[in-house]
Amino acid sequence: MPEIKSKLHKLYIQFLEYLEIERNRSKLTLRNYRHYLERFVDFAAKQGVNDPQDIDLELIRSYRLFLNRLTEKSRPLKIVTQNYHLIALRSFLKYLARRDIKTLAAEKIELPKNPSRQVEFLDHEDLVRLINATAQENHKLTAQRDRAILETLFSTGLRISELVGLRRDSINLKKREFTVRGKGDKLRLVFLSDSAISALEKYLDLREDNSKALFIRHDQKESVEQQINSMAKSAPGLTARTVQRIIKKYAKLAGITKKISPHTLRHSFATDLLANGADLRAVQELLGHASISTTQIYTHVTNKRLRETYESFHNKKRK
Repeated sequence: MPEIKSKLHKLYIQFLEYLEIERNRSKLTLRNYRHYLERFVDFAAKQGVNDPQDIDLELIRSYRLFLNRLTEKSRPLKIVTQNYHLIALRSFLKYLARRDIKTLAAEKIELPKNPSRQVEFLDHEDLVRLINATAQENHKLTAQRDRAILETLFSTGLRISELVGLRRDSINLKKREFTVRGKGDKLRLVFLSDSAISALEKYLDLREDNSKALFIRHDQKESVEQQINSMAKSAPGLTARTVQRIIKKYAKLAGITKKISPHTLRHSFATDLLANGADLRAVQELLGHASISTTQIYTHVTNKRLRETYESFHNKKRK
């Protein structure tokens, strides 16, 4: 816990504790809010502001200018990242207001409009090539694990954090569905395709360890004797970073030049559903989006249907 330097700093620490205990926010959310708010509190202190009642629109204007000129890793902060800082600040100010602590009204901080997002997704051919590239992995157990990972991601649209958190008893292959706990601690139902079930069954049939994690590390450098001995041990689950490396590896083997990540498969899942006529609200539920506006980034896939509608109905009398 950082050293408490001022009233503002003390309240910011209390806000983080409130998020952790009363709102049950995830460790990732807490880490992000700490990062964003610590930056604001430090900036305010340098401007001589150490009490929430001294926060005014002029301080916010200076802070936004500071964020806009800030560079990280030799690059300016993106608009979306600047927004994350301001969203965290507004949440903090709302918390202060609920405690009847005099400060600037959160509603007075307007967020700049985010630029339209262009999501990356894989078409059917690239997806097949990516999954089939697992056959080039010489270690049989690793190859089957990696195929199961790719099939599961595309079948369910899981976030990477949700995937690595899966346990063997999390999923029901017979029911072809399972419940996952996503952002905001919300539960949602996801479904498994035939190909995902087949890949998972083959992978789990090869496993002889006692680990409760669904996907684990299989050390190819171990001798056969070491591998046999390790079967009785409880191996830890894969990390998000490891899964990212796995996907990059097979993208390269498949000759896919576009930059892809675990989230690319989530985008591909949503795009595939919408392109085949799924309702946007249903896709929102399957992805676990709190707001339909988040799901609307995938509406680019309706372009094909718009063209078909245009060609079918426009200017028919002149044809």
